[in-house]
Amino acid sequence: MSARYKDKIDTLKKIFGTESLVLKDDGLQVGGRFYPILDDVILLEDSSRYSPFVAARLGLRRAAGPSGAAFAEDIQYTFGEEWSRYDQILPEHEDEFRRYFDLVDLDSLKDARVCDLGCGIGRWSRFLSGKCRELVLVDFSDAIFVARRHLAKDPNALFFMGDLKALPFADDFCDFLFCLGVLHHLPTPCLEEVRALRRYAPRILVFLYYALDNRPAYFRALLGLVTAVRVVLSRIRSPIFRRVFSWMGALFLYKPLVWLGAALNTVGLGSRVPLYDFYQGKSLRRIEQDVYDRFFTRIEQRVTRKQIESLRDAFSEVTVSPHLPYWHFTANR
Repeated sequence: MSARYKDKIDTLKKIFGTESLVLKDDGLQVGGRFYPILDDVILLEDSSRYSPFVAARLGLRRAAGPSGAAFAEDIQYTFGEEWSRYDQILPEHEDEFRRYFDLVDLDSLKDARVCDLGCGIGRWSRFLSGKCRELVLVDFSDAIFVARRHLAKDPNALFFMGDLKALPFADDFCDFLFCLGVLHHLPTPCLEEVRALRRYAPRILVFLYYALDNRPAYFRALLGLVTAVRVVLSRIRSPIFRRVFSWMGALFLYKPLVWLGAALNTVGLGSRVPLYDFYQGKSLRRIEQDVYDRFFTRIEQRVTRKQIESLRDAFSEVTVSPHLPYWHFTANR
């Protein structure tokens, strides 16, 4: 029996919205469903959607999982590979955390159950640890096991491997939910997915890739070229190729643009150089991880600020931060 969850039965009942819940030696029985627990991670997915790592650990032969409109196996693979390669929480991540949470009063989370949806390696939850009552971390890739490692010392953290589009959780299972850099990689419209999240929490924080709507036209032209390259490269699964390309892209594309931006910034023109604003001061390792994410993820949606503001049809209040990263915003039900 997972020792981590012995004292969390009441919390699990509230998350799943049922009193019919029993913690067993090898998993969690919730009504008529059984969810295995592996390394303190509760597995919510059907076995056909287990990653090769999980299937092997459970001694299962993994069947070809479904893909397409509801589930993208290649995205699961890419993020699992990305976070196994870039599994460190870096010093600059703390600064990024502060940027993402500039619209959130952290003191207001003290007594809250907070959900990190699409948590990756738990880099943002790591900086929330100890600042809220409970942390619920969810990811559908093997990254959840890295998150478990990073937050092993937080006794109030719960870990779930599952698809955010098919969570067996109750309405309002948490008080605050954040989903950063995830929904734009889904095979379904990201703004509709934001609307769907309103059932889970009264307050949410979301980051979606911006459509460069506050940038000069040549930024969007360059994005078009990058997108064409990404569509081709994302089909290549060779780990060696992906690692070499990510390192070279960081060193010979991203870094030179950052250096050019720094030079032009002496005369106030740094922001006219693509990538400079966000990547100035970032380590090569941090940039390399974003190169991997940018070029090897097949699905990438982008939205304008105006489109985000249209979410007011589902939320009483939507506040878009004017600061980087663009666009991150809060929405209150």
